[in-house]
Parts: sequence; C-alpha cells; structure tokens
Amino acid sequence: MKPLLSSLEGMTSMYMASQTGPHTAQSIRDIIAQLRSTPMFAGKVEDDEVEELARLIEEKYGISMGLGAIVDAEDFRPWLRDARINGKIGDFYWSRYRRLLNLKGLPKSVIDATDEVTDRVLDRLGDPKNMSPWSRRGMVVGHVQSGKTANYTGLICKAADAGYRLIVVIAGIHNNLRNQTQARIDEGFIGRDTGRLAHSNKAQRQKIIGVGTFDQREFPVSLTNTLRDFNKATATTNTSQIGQYNVPVVLVIKKNSSTLKNLLEWLKEHSVHQGTQMVSQPMLLIDDEADNASINTAYSRDEVTRINGQIRELLSLFHRCCYVGYTATPFANIFIDPDTDDEALKQDLFPRHFIIGLDAPSNYFGAQKVFLDARDRHVRLIDDNEDILPMKHKIDHPVDVLPDSLVRAVRAFIVARAIRNARGQQAAHASMLVNASRFTDVQGRLRSRIADVVGRIRDAVVVDGGKGRAALRNPEIAALHAVWEVEYADADNADWFDLQARLHEVLVAARVVEVNASKRSQALDYDQAGEHGVTVIAVGGFSLSRGLTLEGLTVSYFLRNSMMYDTLMQMGRWFGYRPGYEDLCRVWIPADGVGWYAHIHEAMDDLQAQLKRMELVNATPEQFGLAVRSHPESLIVTARNKMGTGREFPMKVGLAGKLVETTRIRADREQLDRNRKAGRDLVAAIRARGLAAEHPSRGILYKSVPVDLVRDFLRVFRADAADPLTDPRLMSDYIDARADGELKEWDVLFASAQKADVPEVELGELGMRAFGRSVGEPDLRQGVLAISGTSRRVGSPGDERVGLTAQQIDAATQAFREECDRQGKEVPKTLPPRIFCEIPGRRPLIILRFVAPTVSDEALNGKPPGIVLAWSICFPPSDVQGGTVEYVVNTIRMREMFGEEEVEEEALGDPE
Repeated sequence: MKPLLSSLEGMTSMYMASQTGPHTAQSIRDIIAQLRSTPMFAGKVEDDEVEELARLIEEKYGISMGLGAIVDAEDFRPWLRDARINGKIGDFYWSRYRRLLNLKGLPKSVIDATDEVTDRVLDRLGDPKNMSPWSRRGMVVGHVQSGKTANYTGLICKAADAGYRLIVVIAGIHNNLRNQTQARIDEGFIGRDTGRLAHSNKAQRQKIIGVGTFDQREFPVSLTNTLRDFNKATATTNTSQIGQYNVPVVLVIKKNSSTLKNLLEWLKEHSVHQGTQMVSQPMLLIDDEADNASINTAYSRDEVTRINGQIRELLSLFHRCCYVGYTATPFANIFIDPDTDDEALKQDLFPRHFIIGLDAPSNYFGAQKVFLDARDRHVRLIDDNEDILPMKHKIDHPVDVLPDSLVRAVRAFIVARAIRNARGQQAAHASMLVNASRFTDVQGRLRSRIADVVGRIRDAVVVDGGKGRAALRNPEIAALHAVWEVEYADADNADWFDLQARLHEVLVAARVVEVNASKRSQALDYDQAGEHGVTVIAVGGFSLSRGLTLEGLTVSYFLRNSMMYDTLMQMGRWFGYRPGYEDLCRVWIPADGVGWYAHIHEAMDDLQAQLKRMELVNATPEQFGLAVRSHPESLIVTARNKMGTGREFPMKVGLAGKLVETTRIRADREQLDRNRKAGRDLVAAIRARGLAAEHPSRGILYKSVPVDLVRDFLRVFRADAADPLTDPRLMSDYIDARADGELKEWDVLFASAQKADVPEVELGELGMRAFGRSVGEPDLRQGVLAISGTSRRVGSPGDERVGLTAQQIDAATQAFREECDRQGKEVPKTLPPRIFCEIPGRRPLIILRFVAPTVSDEALNGKPPGIVLAWSICFPPSDVQGGTVEYVVNTIRMREMFGEEEVEEEALGDPE
C-alpha cells in the first residue's frame, strides 16, 4: 500500500475508534470521504484506491453483528447471572474457545456478540445445578452458512462450564457432514484430534489441536471421533456409565435411526437408575439442521417416524434435559403440533420455551447481496441445458457432453483461483460446487465429463502456457482468456499474463470429486492441504445441500428444481463469508431459480422481522408459530410431508402488510380474455363514479376507490389454482372481513411501462404500455405462465410506494435504516416491499398491468400467449384475524405444485 494510503487508513481507523456503535459499509466510506477532502489528501487519492481501502477497512474493522431477537415462553426464569455471581459457574471451556475465535481473526465485535447470544441461549436452558426434574425445548434460527456451528460450539463450551455432563450433537444424515461437525467440535471444545485417539501407535494418539493448545488441564471425553460414529462396544470399553466421568462427555452422531437405537440401548444398559429407569446427569441435545429428518413426517399424529420418536425417547430418559434445534429454515419446525404429548414419547420437538433469531455479521454473503444488490456481478443464467441435461431427467440419463454454461463456469473457477493466488491466497482453499442432478449415477457421469474438461485445459497449459502472448493461439487458453475478459478483467490482481503464468500451479492442484453416498465418493479433506490450499470441484446432490461446508466456495453451478423454501435455501451453499474474494464469486443458475431465491429472501427477512416484532410485544413461541402458519407463503415453505397433515389442510391465512402478486397465470386463452374483460369493467366502473385520475410516473392512479369495485374484479379474475395466495375464496374471505374498515377504500394504479418504443394497449378507455417479463419455460410447457423474471416479481421495485406521501415514504425508509443500524446490517439497495405495505393507515393498493411474456419460440410451441393482464396488491396492516380456507390437495397435485421432497428424490435409483 502506498504511504499516503497507509496514512489515510491509519487516520480512518483512529476516527472510527473514537466513535461509538457499529460501523456500516456506508459509514466507513463517509469517514474516508470526509478525510479525503482535507488538504493532506485532496486530489491525491484515486476513486478506485478509496474503494479498495474502504473494503479493506470494512473487513478489518467494520464487521459487526446484532444480537437478534428472542421469543420466550411465559414461564421463563433467568438463572445464569445469579449462578455466575455466586461462583457456581467457571469459564474454562468458553475462555479457550474465545481465544480460538480471536486467533482465527474474528472481529472483536462479532466475538462479543457471540458471547452475548450464547449467554441468552444458555440462560433459557435448565440450570444443571437444579436437581428437580425439568425439560426445555428451544430453537435457534440462523442463516445458511452464517456460523451456526460456531454458535453452538460456543454454547457447548458454556454448557460444560455450567455443569452439563452429557452433550449430544445430532449432525445431519450423511457421514461427511457428521465427520465435518466432529472435526469442528474437536477443534473448538475437545482440543484433541479424536481421529487419532484410536491409533495403534500411542505416540500418534495425542494430537493437540485448537483450544487444546491454550490450556490442557482438562479434555472432554468424546465417544465418537472423526472416523467413526457412535458404537456401543467402543463406548462400553471406555467406561460403563456417564456418571463415572469427571469431565463432560460429548457425542457427535449422525441423524440415523440405527445410531440412535444404539445410543438408546447403551444408555438404558449402563446409565439409567434401576428405580426410575432414567439418567440423573443433565443432558444437552443439539439438533443441527433441525428441520431435516427430525420432524414428524407421518401423515397421522399416531404414526410417529422413527427418528422423531427416537429423539423424543432419548430426551425422555433424562430427569433434566434440553433440546435446542439449530436451523436456517425453521418453517418445518414451526409446523410441529405444539399440542402433541403422548405417554410413550412425551412432548414433541416444538420449540415451546424459546425461539432465538441470530443476526448474521455484516460481512455475510447472503441472498440480499447475491440476488438483489449485486445480481449483475454475481449471477449468470443457465439457458442452454434442456437439450443436454434437462431439469427433469431419469437415473439413466446420458451425459455425453456438457452444457456450454457449465464449461464456462469451470473455466471461470480456474481463472478465479489464479486471481486468488495472485492476491496471496495460495494457502486458502478454493472450491467449486456442481449440483445438477439428484441421481448419484448422473453425478458420476458429470464428474467424468468435468474431469475431461479440466484435463484438456491442463494439457494445453502444460504445452503452451509459458509462451506468453503466443499461448492465446491455443483454443483452450484462448477460451480461458475470453472468460477472464467477461468475468474478471476489472478485478484487482487480474493482469492476464500474470494469471496465465499461474495457471499451471492451479491445474496441477485441481481435483474433480464426487460428494455423495456412492462408493465413488471422495471425502472433502481440507485439513491435509499443507502450505497450498485445496483446489476442488465438488459434484454432488443432496450431500452438497445440507450443512456441508465447501471451504472457499468461489463458483457454483446449480441446476435443480424445487419450490420448497427450505430445500432451496439449504442448497444455497454459496452463502457464507468470502473475505478477500467476494468480488470473484459467481453463481450459474436458471432464471426461475434466481427469482425464487430473491422471493425466499424476502420471506425469510419477513420472518426475522416478525420475530423481532413479537419480541417487542412479549409474544410466546406458540403465538409465533401461529403467526408463521398464517404467513401467506406458508403452504410452500417446506415439504408437504413435514407439515404433519393429511390430505385436507385447513389454514388461517393472513395477508396484512403483505405484497401479493399473480406470478402464476394459466395460459388458457378463454380465461385470459375473461381477465382482460374484468379489467375493462373495473376501468368503466371507476370512471362511472367520476373519480379523478392522477398521473404519477408509473401510470394512471385513482384514489379512494370503493371496495366493491375491487372485489367485483377479483371475483372474476383467475390466476393459477396452484397458487393459494391468489385464490379468489381467500381474497374474498379476507376482504369481506375488513370491507367496512381498513379495506373500505382502495388506491388503484393502472401501471404503464416508461419505454416510449412500446406501443400502448387499450384497457377500456385507458392506454397502457406492457412490461416485458420472462416466463419459465418448464411451466409454460405445463400450460402455466410463471411470470417471474429474475426478481420473482410481476411488478417493479418501488410500486408499493404509490399513493403514499413523501413524509410516509421518508418515515418508513428512515425507520428501516435505523433498524438495520441497530442490527449492524448494511441497508440493502433494494428496500423490502413490506416496509411500505406495513405503514399504518395507508389505503390498500391494487396495481393492474399488462405483461408481455418473453420466451423462446421453441417453448411457445406455436401458441404465443400474447399480452396478459396481471395484478399486484399491497395490503395494509390489520387488526382483524384472518379466516380459514380449506385446501384439499392430494399427493400428485402437491408434486405438480411444489416439487418433491428432496430426500425422496435422492433415494430413487442409486441413493445417496
């Protein structure tokens, strides 16, 4: 760094240190701009240098993390503070772990927030020194790849300090995830490499790692290791009873019925008291990925699935026990019936005592950045797969060639790795994810073809890579150069000829591996890398979709088909932290997938906001569960079989403060014509009332339109029966209940595109220009116009502001900014629609617009849908409870609507 920039960095850091509160990306840039204008720096520092410096300072100093929100049961009684004051709790395990987090370079603000949040969780668990029987159920909601493992490792350390003697971590349904979790517990809690403990050579057994390097006075006992899950015989040879250990005992087990059966039998044989048939030591059970396989997926309440029943039986063995489910997709857990309580299995796993929402640190690389704020930088669309690797294919589908988009993604990964090496990140790991099929046989064929591509590139670089500019005559090297020009030419440390000289070291190290349950699968071993980090392309399916961390994930190629929120979010392994290479990250994904992720982000953001609101009004977990179940998107948030229901699903649907849009419309010409006639009738009815038209930039606006006119329009209009949000019965029930109050008068906007070259289309006496929107081709073949584009929106960002005053808009925006500041988050470039829909006292807003679907001629199959009328409604807040709508849906229809449960798909043919 130039001396002048070093001086600017030093002064910025000093100024920041003198200020209180968290620093956001914008506040850092504001401070730099203020100092840059002083005589010392004026005119001497370039804009690109300022931005580079801002990113550096943001990584070093500007990362912050809020404390999240808590919803407690009414009987919560804190105990932790008094126990510390009375000296009943030490901090041996936590202090070691805190030192480890500091050594890993986590900012102090994030470590402090982790300390506070884990205290909050521990305080809501039972006091292990309290000898009377107790049982607690809770849930911690984080973000995908945001550090949940680090959080519960800290909780384990504090629970051990408090006096918990048995700690069980249930870590996913695959060996690779269990092994990875065990390794993290080894590093953060145990302090020894458990994989070495079974070594025949005594000298090799005691490898001290992680927290063990700071203090070796105590080592917890682990009855599992990085090589092996729980085994009854091995556990029994160590000791016969949990109570005989003087240190905490920890097990990291797979979410597998056989493993749970062995653990239950071992505890019953060795640790229960004969008089009570229960274990006296306090137990903490942490259920990682708690929404996966733990839920009672049986359609009848009496048919409890094995894993669910075994977890409940395990808890019932202990006089004093806690269950804490960790998940980024809590929807399935909220659907657990809180009233289930049978004699044999005790209470189900509903988080009846507490729900805690974790805030992600401000440097979290999540859906907001990937799919909204910087979509053009990070997202590339897959549109060339259908003839080669269609979204839906069978287990015997051949993979003779790869889509060009996948080959480009592989080349981008190779170039990105070279750039990272040029940035001095040779020792860091770099991974690419390829998730394009649910079948392990197809994954194997993909791996072979990708290995062929990497081999061709490697051979070309060996022969011609050292020839300078002449190397570009080689078509493989020229293709890499072309990808560099499109993707990375403007990146730091990205001079092509410097990168070309580094290609050999990248390709020598690069491996292409399968990660699944087949015999061909290879472990992702990031610990044996040495001075050069791992460079790996991982091809898989479900194993890559749940919990497994791909270190240094840089490029992702994602070609999967699911509409379930939890499945999609868990598949998003590209979320996480990307220090020093976030600008290089790319995600190849179909256009519909981009829209779904943007849509899901809004639903998750709304869920977290709802959690904070319910904390303010002292709501209970049961009340929060009801609120989530009345969320308008809740029918598709999780797999059907996790909802604990049969064929009929009675559901309270609340639309208050929500934006609802007709993103799915049947491509039925007769119905499309009826929809347009309903729009013409609405125009005629409004004009017959003599209402004055206003002309904002977005179209023609009529204010204070009587509810009857809107209701008549919605009764005739039909979208797609598979979309419950636009069900006319739902709309009618909801509006009828509020027609004399908050929905009595509406604002109606007839939206018109601003492009002058688009011809006007008549709707009655109004002329409106149609909006171009992409349409999902797979849905179109099924007769459905899935109007999603890349934002899962019929409308445009900011539509929901129409009809509001400038003061209302400013107040809502400012309140949201303050909320982000309190949580240590950046204010997103695209503000969520809810903040404007939720403004008290606003009129409901309905927007009608013409949509011109854009789709390939092949998908149209000679049947162009023409211009389609669609609508969006922004509902204001409501004090009226929603009505109940009965949905009668069979299994086949559910699959048509929302896709299949991911585990079931993977089990077909050669299962993972």
